[in-house]
Amino acid sequence: MKAIWKGAISFGLVNIPVKMYSASESNTLDLDMLRKGDHCPVHFKRVCESDGKEIPYEDIVKGYKVKGGEYVILDDKDFENANVEKTHRIDLIHFVNETDVNSVFYEKPYFLEPEKSGVKPYALLREAIKKSKKVGIGKFVMKNREHVGVIKLFNDAIIFNQMRFPDEVRSDSGLKLPSSNDLSAKEVEMAITLIKQLSHKFTPKDYKDTYNEELMKVIELKAKGKKIKPSGKIPKPTNTKNLMTLLKASINKKAA
Repeated sequence: MKAIWKGAISFGLVNIPVKMYSASESNTLDLDMLRKGDHCPVHFKRVCESDGKEIPYEDIVKGYKVKGGEYVILDDKDFENANVEKTHRIDLIHFVNETDVNSVFYEKPYFLEPEKSGVKPYALLREAIKKSKKVGIGKFVMKNREHVGVIKLFNDAIIFNQMRFPDEVRSDSGLKLPSSNDLSAKEVEMAITLIKQLSHKFTPKDYKDTYNEELMKVIELKAKGKKIKPSGKIPKPTNTKNLMTLLKASINKKAA
């Protein structure tokens, strides 16, 4: 793996030098974009708005438009100089209960690996997090943007789980959500019974992306010129009059 950031975790007055690696990857099928008529491959290009010429990546700079239409050009050093500490340090601000952090804020996990000089303090922070049963909330700057995230454990590794800022999470106020007033106590009791029957210890390996395999079967059949039959059926909405009947049937099916 290639490190995407180097810096330090700031734990009080202790600075733990670390390298950051992406902890996730995409396993979706690699589908190319093609022109509909002749299947000619389609590629994105960086072109100048003025003359339409393609611009090599190394010739592209970042700029901020100010009054008068002029641009202030910014380079990597300018972004770093805006706050040197934030670009080189994950500053642990608070420690909180993990259950207090709503999962809607989680965005992307990163592994943190200690540099040679940070091995012992890294192990110390890991042990402290494990025994305190807390997670750390930290902030730092990467790729010209400030990020907030949770410092927590994944097996023996400390990870930084990047989070969304509150203003990046939409409000649910515009949704048409039902009240619970029309539910009977018996319906709720039956639903809880079904939940208990379906309860299971969370084991990540139990969950696998099977859609890619199913899509690959479609590709193979189309390549052979064979007709594709839909797999499964579109689920029909449950009639509220049949709710209790379906709950009972679900419980009996699971118990059988």
